[in-house]
Amino acid sequence: MNIGLFFGSFNPIHLGHLMIAQAMLDNTEIEQVWFIVSPQNPFKKSKALLHEFDRLEMVELAIGDNFNFRASDLEFHMPRPSYTVDTLTYLSEKFPQHQFKLIIGEDNLKSFPKWKNAEKILELYELYVYPRPNAVASIELKNHPHVKMVDAPMVDISATFIRRAIQEGKSVNYLVPEKVAEHIYARKLYK
Repeated sequence: MNIGLFFGSFNPIHLGHLMIAQAMLDNTEIEQVWFIVSPQNPFKKSKALLHEFDRLEMVELAIGDNFNFRASDLEFHMPRPSYTVDTLTYLSEKFPQHQFKLIIGEDNLKSFPKWKNAEKILELYELYVYPRPNAVASIELKNHPHVKMVDAPMVDISATFIRRAIQEGKSVNYLVPEKVAEHIYARKLYK
């Protein structure tokens, strides 16, 4: 099976993430999208990060019973900070029957060469790249045979904007799935 791996802090997961995941299913040979909740992104500060189990729970609420989507806590059990290449290696060894594709935003192509073992990732896996507003991507990477530009909605919803709105007492309806909004309000997250 072709599995798209969508890594992220999902702090919180929002409708943009779900739209991109669905576009991957609709516009590529990807048959399932696994949301890999990252406990700590090596390129991001962890100070504003909710506990990983809260973020995983929100992903589970967001994807509900969609059998094409799965939530994964795999990186919770790996050394930190977690590196994509280590997760890809682990998954390929554990599930040799699957072909894993890496889903990333076009804005990440610029920094991709700085990722741990970026050359190995490009050699062994395909990158499925969704468009991002104002992204300046590497032409060399865009033309790489293992990089596929995917037609997906240009989504500009930011988790930072959502967290700030919550802190300011504003509504996040229509930015996050309804069950996620209810969970955030009930648990008083991001306050």
